[in-house]
Amino acid sequence: MADADPLLAWRAEFPILATTTYLVSNSLGAMPRTVPDRLAEYAARWAEDGVRAWGGGWWEMPIAVGNEIAPLLGAGDGEVAMVPNVTAGQALILSALDFRDGRDTIVMTELDFPSVRYVTAALAAKFGARMVVVPSEDGVSISEDAVIAAITERTALVAISHVLFRSAYVMDAAAIVRAAHDRGALVALDAFHSVGVLPVDVKASGTDFLTGGVLKWLCGGPGGCFVYVAPSVRERLTPALAGWQGHARPFAFEQEMEPAPGIARWLGGTPAIPALYAATEGPRIIRRAGIGAVRAKSERQTAALIALADARGYPVAAPRASSRRGGTVALDVPHAYEVSRCLLERGIIVDYRPGAGIRVAPHFYTSDGELDAAVGAIDEILERGDWRRHAGRTAMVT
Repeated sequence: MADADPLLAWRAEFPILATTTYLVSNSLGAMPRTVPDRLAEYAARWAEDGVRAWGGGWWEMPIAVGNEIAPLLGAGDGEVAMVPNVTAGQALILSALDFRDGRDTIVMTELDFPSVRYVTAALAAKFGARMVVVPSEDGVSISEDAVIAAITERTALVAISHVLFRSAYVMDAAAIVRAAHDRGALVALDAFHSVGVLPVDVKASGTDFLTGGVLKWLCGGPGGCFVYVAPSVRERLTPALAGWQGHARPFAFEQEMEPAPGIARWLGGTPAIPALYAATEGPRIIRRAGIGAVRAKSERQTAALIALADARGYPVAAPRASSRRGGTVALDVPHAYEVSRCLLERGIIVDYRPGAGIRVAPHFYTSDGELDAAVGAIDEILERGDWRRHAGRTAMVT
């Protein structure tokens, strides 16, 4: 593989790349070098202005930062609000729905991220709704036809992942949205594993809601997640998980809730300001690098990883068709968890997921040589038996 790659010019923006082979942007993106300056700006504002900082821009940050994310979703200004995490965003969406009008069903899939499943199941039980979970036939993909077949006149919401977290299988969101709308149902996409590594266009897909975060491919750190709400439902629905920032007149401190107009009504309580300072730097770099170029490189490098695995006979839990493959390739090598621990010791940063194996996630700043080196290291760890040092240990977060 050759590294005649203009995107590698961005490597200098990410300090960790100087000391590690960083192949885990599907879990936590590398930190941009400018983030410490942004956090220092936050600290200085707090130290110098105190409470006056709220009037100096803090109060508007959840929507101002949302405007930084919006172009990567195909959304416009004032259509994206920042929330602490996707679980909170999903709960916000569910709280706005009324399951008492004959539409009492939520459709999900077997391969959606567990946290979204947990909050959906818990709130469905509280609201008297029921869940229909579409199974996977192969553990890698979900049939869109099966999802569409599960949508009926009783369906209130289809809440699915855009890209499945274990296998990086890309769902045909537009087809599912069309079918849901034909049956009068709404759609919420969990796009945590797609925004920042492949083009996303909420207007083209027609989705009603989209949640995601800057933690992974957008290199924005923890605590910066976002909710898009389509204009067609933004004013028509009101979340029950209301907070004072979503009030039409928050500083009037009125006892009764009057939802703010536009995306502001989807805000909650006091925002996590430090996370919002850190959240902007990565998305700005991705926008400048160009999501089309990022996607083209991702398709090329994930294809190269699959070829390296095939040459060695390592099973691959990832779609073969590039159009159906997100940014991650899971290599289900023997003793995968133990091998992943050995890779970490060598400064090759990957993660492991049960049922998938070692997830390898190159990003726009990854060189081709790093992929060769990572797979070569797996060969060596297996051949030398180094993995035995970690045998019997309980799997833990990378």
